[in-house]
Amino acid sequence: MKNREVAGLLYEMAELLELHAENRFKIIAFSKAARAIESLPEDISLVCQEKRLQSIPGVGKAIAQKVEEYLKTGQIEAHEELLAKTPPGLVKLLQISGLGPKTVFLLHEKLNITNLEELEKAAREHRIRRLPRMGPTRETNILRSIERYKKRSTRILFSTAEPIVNDILAYLQGMQGLEHITAAGSFRRARETVGDIDILATAGRPEEIVAAFVRMPLVEEVLAQGPTKASVIVQETIQVDLRIVEHQSFGTVLQYFTGSKEHNVRLRQLALNRGYSLSEYSLTRLADSRDLFFDREEEVYAALGLPYIPPEMREDRGEIEAAMQGKLPRLVEQKDLCGDLHVHSDWSDGRASILEMAHAALALGYEYIALCDHSPTIGIAGGLPPEKLEQKIEAIAAANKELDGITVLAGTEVDIKANGRLDYADDLLARCDVVVASVHMGTQQNERAITGRLISAIENENVDIIGHPTGRIIDQREPYEVDMQAVLEAAARTNTALEINSHPSRLDLSDVNAKAAKEMGIKMSINSDAHDVEQLLTMKYGVNVARRAWLEKKDVLNALSLKELLSSLKR
Repeated sequence: MKNREVAGLLYEMAELLELHAENRFKIIAFSKAARAIESLPEDISLVCQEKRLQSIPGVGKAIAQKVEEYLKTGQIEAHEELLAKTPPGLVKLLQISGLGPKTVFLLHEKLNITNLEELEKAAREHRIRRLPRMGPTRETNILRSIERYKKRSTRILFSTAEPIVNDILAYLQGMQGLEHITAAGSFRRARETVGDIDILATAGRPEEIVAAFVRMPLVEEVLAQGPTKASVIVQETIQVDLRIVEHQSFGTVLQYFTGSKEHNVRLRQLALNRGYSLSEYSLTRLADSRDLFFDREEEVYAALGLPYIPPEMREDRGEIEAAMQGKLPRLVEQKDLCGDLHVHSDWSDGRASILEMAHAALALGYEYIALCDHSPTIGIAGGLPPEKLEQKIEAIAAANKELDGITVLAGTEVDIKANGRLDYADDLLARCDVVVASVHMGTQQNERAITGRLISAIENENVDIIGHPTGRIIDQREPYEVDMQAVLEAAARTNTALEINSHPSRLDLSDVNAKAAKEMGIKMSINSDAHDVEQLLTMKYGVNVARRAWLEKKDVLNALSLKELLSSLKR
């Protein structure tokens, strides 16, 4: 938690410095240090205590002093000074999708805009379009972003909820009298975002468990407390509800509180059709009003004549019908993955060497890993000119001679340019083992243009995978305007895989689109898009999406062995 706090503060300092048009190298230094601390595998407080801050890549003496200052005092004087000379509303404007520090600085300098209300007024009065590099389209997009910001979800990313759930379960598990404890709700269904966090438990002495729950160190406010349930606030805005139930009803209660609402409605209707009434506490046989209690979920489904339906599938998307017909898929598991086909190294904007990434992947049990560094258009990410990619291919060949137990595949994440062309010539792409093609620039183009770019890449014989196909960042950036049906049809026609990008803010393709892809016979590739060894661990979030999309092992490209993979790629 502290690592994210410190990283967040350094990111904000970088944005504030850019807002005030400070030295570019200073801005880059703060951003680089923030990324390094964010992905640090150990507690930043411990690193500070042991005087090892400057051993973190990108953390020099000046930034180390600021980190130490924050850990000791709870603030950084330089950060406070930046905030003091920045109109408060400008910082908030940075949360609007599409408004970077340079644009905010321009708006403030030319139109004296200092807050969201003034920005919206200027856009509606068409004053923004007259500024340099703006225009009507940019002005319209700003208005759309403002509307999305006003309506933005109060839900949090699954990856934000996960450590909170883990901390709570670890804190309470082992307490005397506690029998079962688990998370329910949208978290258990592995939704990409989570509302309130629901914890269910059974215990011999529920009052003691409730008392311990409200006294947890991470609790900031107690909203309610009773003998068997309580609600608290953690991390300022996140509500966590604990409910302790009778052991005999744990199965039905867990099923009910896992949801979804739509799934439960269909299940209750099925129960009525079969002569039962299903509630959160029991299954009642209507013929004699006898209550049947179940301490396991599997027994609830079995009593209704159904096989167990995994939580990720419970969204009323045909899962009950599939269960009745004996056609439930065997969902893919993380252990089914044989490798990761989209990772970065320090050849572009990654923070680890070829060998470091390979050894980390080997430790995860992978058979292969594809190093797909950026192409030249993405200059800010250290995209490789053609001659550097050729050198990287040679370096990977050399690395493979040193490695045992894992194969490094020479790949690229080639940019699909605004004109639809790829960033490398076909003869160079043909030398790569794996080609991931992605859109990064020109994302404001209309649906026809974006769709055309993606289809053009899909039809290239050298492109194996389309990376993060819709370009969304959850609750921050909407997907591109794209005709997804046309993209799916092209992918199916050309045997091009689509990526499920496991970065917890992307999860792109979504479960809905990935399920549609499966139904058209398109292979999916679950990739981490890792930029360091720690980010290789994000694959579990992509697996969550795949399971919600009903994907089986046979639907996943990187569930193939190395030999099978190489024979299945386009080239």
